Amino acid sequence: MPGLPPPQESVALPPPNRAGFWIRLLAAVIDFVILAVPFAVFVSFLSVAMGISPAFLDLHPGEPPAEVLAQFGPQFLYISFCFFALSGWLYFALMESSRWRATLGKRLLGLYVADERGEAVGFWRAGGRFACGRLLIHLPIVGGYYFLVDCLCVGILPGKRAVHDMLAGCLVLRERLGSPLF
Repeated sequence: MPGLPPPQESVALPPPNRAGFWIRLLAAVIDFVILAVPFAVFVSFLSVAMGISPAFLDLHPGEPPAEVLAQFGPQFLYISFCFFALSGWLYFALMESSRWRATLGKRLLGLYVADERGEAVGFWRAGGRFACGRLLIHLPIVGGYYFLVDCLCVGILPGKRAVHDMLAGCLVLRERLGSPLF
């Protein structure tokens, strides 16, 4: 008909290529190694600042370190855990909500995080994904079971989504060959 625009052809895109268990595990190991570096530096400085090193060095041969551990241990562990949780949350939330849409480990392996429509996630969604996943793993007793269920979901379920992905409304996808993320 005259005056009507021509019909637009819709191009169907192939479904997103979801990342499986083994590649996600490898990305997590890379990210853990990356996060271990600032954590080791922090722990070193913290032990010096708290005076833990001299206390251990002042022990005499055969003297058990139990007293030093009782004095410094709980506070040292609490501060260290808080630093690790905060630095991990910032690392994952900032990287996954950045232009890369991925942490360094994911980026090296061609993975990225997206929402359920395949679009970029914001800082708070990426931070929530971290809180629903890696942060819960650190809870005593429950964390170990949660970690196993999380891994099983990625490895067994057809959608290859971990519990923390489902709770945050996210997907971990693989780049298509020849298509950059940005």
